[in-house]
Parts: sequence; C-alpha cells; structure tokens
Amino acid sequence: MEIDFGSLIPIAGILASVGFAWVWLRYQQVKLQARQLEREAGEQDEEKRQLLQRLAVLERIATDRGLQTAEQIEALREQPEIATSDGKGRI
Repeated sequence: MEIDFGSLIPIAGILASVGFAWVWLRYQQVKLQARQLEREAGEQDEEKRQLLQRLAVLERIATDRGLQTAEQIEALREQPEIATSDGKGRI
C-alpha cells in the first residue's frame, strides 16, 4: 500500500492557513482586550485621583473647621455674658 503524499499537500496548506487565521484572530482579540483593560485602568486611575482629592478636601475641612470651631467656642466662653431683656444673661 502506497500513500500518495502529493494529494496531502493542498490539504496541509488549507489546514495551515486555517490555523494561522485562527491564531491571528485570537491575537487580535487579546490585543483588543488589552486595550480595553488599559482604558479601564486609566479611568479607574482618574476616578481614584478625584476621590483622593475629595478626601483631602474633606480631611482639610474636618481638621481646619474643627480647630476653628474649638477656637470660636473658647472665644465665646471668654466673652462676658451679654445682658438681655430677661436679665439672666442668656440670648
């Protein structure tokens, strides 16, 4: 029994081209997914940056306002009572 390898050459060529096409398509899909992940990472980085800025502002408000509020309370404690119409020194 003799095998005719000449008839297998076109079949091998067709299978090879299908294989290469599949690999190329898969490569394109992976490349597209990588771009999407990079874009999402960039968006997340921007969102993180904005949230950190907001947090910094809130921390500044909490600490600055806290000190200012404490100072204002102490300043009010040091003021003499204001005479009011009821004579009890309350406002």
